Amino acid sequence: MTDPRTPPYDRRMLEALVCPLTHATLEYDMERQELVSRNASLAFPIRDGIPVMLVDEARKLD
Repeated sequence: MTDPRTPPYDRRMLEALVCPLTHATLEYDMERQELVSRNASLAFPIRDGIPVMLVDEARKLD
C-alpha cells in the first residue's frame, strides 16, 4: 500500500519543475495535491499523479 504522505510521483521530477511564470521552485502541498509557486501566488493542481502546469488551470493564492 502507498503511503498517503508520499507524493504520487518521483521527487526528482518536482525538483526539475519550476513555475511557468517566474521560473522559481515549487512547493508540494500534500493536503491539496498541488504544486505551489509563492512568487506567482499560484497553486498548480496534480491530477491523477500528473502536475498540470498551465496558468489557466492554476488556483490563485490569497
